[in-house]
Amino acid sequence: MSSSRLLRPAAALLSATTRRVQPNACGRLYEAVRQAHTSSQALGVSARPRPALRPISRLPTGAPRGARSIFIQTETTPNPDALKFLPNHKVVPPEVPTPFIEYLNPRSTIAPPYPSPLAAQLMSIDGVTSVFYGPDFITVTKSPDANWVHIRPEIFSLITEAITSGQPLVTVTQRVDGEEGQESAEEDSLSYNENDSEVVGMIKELLETRIRPAIQEDGGDIEFRGFEDGYVSLKLRGACRTCDSSTVTLKNGIEGMLMHYIEEVKGVHQVMDQEEEIAIKEFAKFEEKLRAQKGPDAAPTTPGKDSLDSVPG
Repeated sequence: MSSSRLLRPAAALLSATTRRVQPNACGRLYEAVRQAHTSSQALGVSARPRPALRPISRLPTGAPRGARSIFIQTETTPNPDALKFLPNHKVVPPEVPTPFIEYLNPRSTIAPPYPSPLAAQLMSIDGVTSVFYGPDFITVTKSPDANWVHIRPEIFSLITEAITSGQPLVTVTQRVDGEEGQESAEEDSLSYNENDSEVVGMIKELLETRIRPAIQEDGGDIEFRGFEDGYVSLKLRGACRTCDSSTVTLKNGIEGMLMHYIEEVKGVHQVMDQEEEIAIKEFAKFEEKLRAQKGPDAAPTTPGKDSLDSVPG
């Protein structure tokens, strides 16, 4: 048998073996080098440094290190004149004993005990009527004739600037007697009180665990004002305060749940501010006038923006 016929398969076999063994051999070689490097460091032997290229200085192309990215989410509410903004940031500071703060006029944003520079800037926007701070959200309410297309970009800009600056959204100061401030109680009205009766305790627990989360989802909150003669007095806040469906929410939702679980409850009364009572009376007069123009058989309209029937002519 010729030598050329023997050498050709042997070379092919050697090449195939080398290809199969090469990864393992490289792995063992890398492990040996790593162990030798570790041993040399333990003995205090330093190898010659490898030449390295100098890094080329470049202008920063991204955000500076340590800067936080802000993502503000917007949610609609049942109130068409209120929007809920979620800045992914704590809004009401932990030292505030109430879960919400409501600013109903520009003066309240700078008055004790909870002045807020951000609320003052938001209230300065043309068309904004109130600002509500929840635990982790901000609800902004506008006048019915204002347009969200013009207001919303400015709200985004102000909230983003306030959070990125690192300044607190709310400053806790001491209230001065007789000075008008924010719409907030000295403590959470749903918190436990050892002087509460058993029925009041059950009412508060049901409001805290079942009703408040749903109202906060709509950009508002709820206050417990008392329980007398079987009737629970409640006040809605935030987006729910000026919502046209607030009465339906109280009667069909909250009242039904309280009466179902607590037999001592006979009904729910809504506590309203003087301004809210005046607005409701004015709307009732306007509705009566509208029905008089349309005829005695006209059905009463449903309160709400763009929900009134149009008057012919």
